[in-house]
Amino acid sequence: MNVGFYGHVRQYHALKAEIDAAIQDVLESGEYVLGPTLARFETELAGYFKMKTAIGVNSCTDALWLALLALGVGAGDEVITVSNTFFATAEAIWFTGAKAVFVDIEPDTCNIDVTKIEAAITPRTKAIIPVHLYGQLVDMPALAAIARRHNLYVIEDCAQAIDAHGDGFAIGEYSDAVCASFISNKNLGTYGDGGAVITNRDDIVPHIRALRNHGSTRRSVHSMGYNSRLDDLHAGIVSVKLKKITEWSDRRRAIAAMYTAGLKETSFKLPYEKPGYRHVYHLYVIETPQRDEMLKYLNDAGVDAKLHYPIAIHQQEGYPWGLPADLHPSLPNTEKSAGSVISLPLYPELQQAEIDYVIDVCRAWEDR
Repeated sequence: MNVGFYGHVRQYHALKAEIDAAIQDVLESGEYVLGPTLARFETELAGYFKMKTAIGVNSCTDALWLALLALGVGAGDEVITVSNTFFATAEAIWFTGAKAVFVDIEPDTCNIDVTKIEAAITPRTKAIIPVHLYGQLVDMPALAAIARRHNLYVIEDCAQAIDAHGDGFAIGEYSDAVCASFISNKNLGTYGDGGAVITNRDDIVPHIRALRNHGSTRRSVHSMGYNSRLDDLHAGIVSVKLKKITEWSDRRRAIAAMYTAGLKETSFKLPYEKPGYRHVYHLYVIETPQRDEMLKYLNDAGVDAKLHYPIAIHQQEGYPWGLPADLHPSLPNTEKSAGSVISLPLYPELQQAEIDYVIDVCRAWEDR
């Protein structure tokens, strides 16, 4: 049996009539950029998050970057984040000219260790970017308390965690902005790339809207900006899928529970879900010291397991490429995790036989 890592095509087939209709509506409208479909989706997305405003941009990378710029982060500033994330988190900081300061992670959740943040704060620190890795939220109340004490901005990297919640708190409740990703492999993905900034801060909305569109909020009037717009075609597709996200998250959680039950007697380090939290399992990541050997075994058996993220940002060749960066003070948990992670296939369209097969192959590796 072959078990793929992504379910894009299966998902499209399940929603084909609705998605095709949404695409056709946009094509027939003749308005493809900053049009009514995008405006409608932005309203829907803000309503979904129970926040004031959503601004569609062309990626989560740009969402982070433009949010930082709108908050005034720039050269000479420092932004605290983690190194066990997709490269774009740090890249967005460097785009502004600021220094990326990496702190270590919790060994159980693999999210930022909030207890390590305060020691990394300097007079130049301007913001914190918590990454809700794999689909589980960071301890935002504790992080926000630190940010308030030091007058720092908080921008949530929510690329992997749409539909998650914490123990008594929601995404966006403790931050200045939330950044979402709609690239095809995300839990809420279009057929291409896309992203959004969601915020309750009225003061940064005009800045982000202008920055995404060549510094313009009305025709022929410009200041300095960029080209970072979520096209109406993508907005129409994600609008269809937004109505299904909670159902899909529930299915992801159910599959994760099956994996955990099937692998609980193994030596693998399994995902840890904090009590009271809703983990949406963008990725189901196990850890083993024999990662490379196990990955090959799974792949040879037809299980398309992958690695997220096997090379931490600070361990990439050439780091930091002449850019401002710092580790505070060292990242042992980050480095241990990077050397042992394996992501198992997990998406709502997985069939029971495929789930069982993945479990069987993992157990066969353990028992070999």
